[in-house]
This record gives sequence, structure tokens and C-alpha cells, in this order.
Amino acid sequence: MLFSRFDEAHVRLVGDVVKTRGRITYREGERGALQVTADVTYVYPVARAAADSDEVARTIVRREVVLNWDDPAKVITEPGTFSLVSYKADTTNGGCGTVTGYFTPEFAAEQPAAGSGDGPGVDPYDRSTSMAERMREAADEGCGTATRS
Repeated sequence: MLFSRFDEAHVRLVGDVVKTRGRITYREGERGALQVTADVTYVYPVARAAADSDEVARTIVRREVVLNWDDPAKVITEPGTFSLVSYKADTTNGGCGTVTGYFTPEFAAEQPAAGSGDGPGVDPYDRSTSMAERMREAADEGCGTATRS
């Protein structure tokens, strides 16, 4: 959930650019900690691993990571270390099956006409909803189908 990984035996990144959009904010956390929140959407263009494959699909991951750098005057901590407070991830075209630690994107030829998700349509680029609200809405919905890639 914290890192994006693809099984190189099945897919490869196309080019060397991963598009991102998001924001990083900071505030004072508990006990004087510096709390940093990164809410970023990553767009990974991928193709099948076969050298002759030219169809490009996109795996889109919105990740919210909250980190604390504690005040050493108030918390016993090692200099230069931080704490992971929370993380959330919402993935489109990363696979809906068994979690393996790798994203498993589908390509157009492999997708059923209605998409593989059993949940509602989802716009993976919509950042108007907070991650907390997005997770609440999707809690029991199953795997959604992207409305655009």
C-alpha cells in the first residue's frame, strides 16, 4: 500500500515519467510534532512485458500518507526519524483479485464489456472528496470500475 510495485514478468512501465498531482501540507501534531500529510495521485503508464506489446494502460493510485516528526523535548526519539501515523490508498486498474504485493493492471483486450469491478463507477482523477470520505463510501462497495483512465 505504501509503494507501487509491478511484476516485471507481466508488465513494464512505459517511459520514465510517472505523472503526479496532489498536495503536501503540514501542521502541529500531538505533543508538538511536525505532522506532514501527503495526498498525491500517481499515474503509471504500463504495457505488457512482451517486447512487441504496444497497448498502454494506466494504473492510478491516490495515496494519503501522514507522518510525524516528534519534538525530542517531549517524546523520546532518535534524531532524524519519523513516525508513520496513517496511510490510505485508492487504486484504479491495479487488480481486484488476491493481494500479491504487485499491481496487476488489465488491458482492453482482457476486460469484460462491463469492466471487472463489481462496485460503482469511479473517477480516479476526482480529488474533490477527501480520502477519509472516499474510503467510507467505498467500504462495502467492492471493486469499482474506472469511468476514465
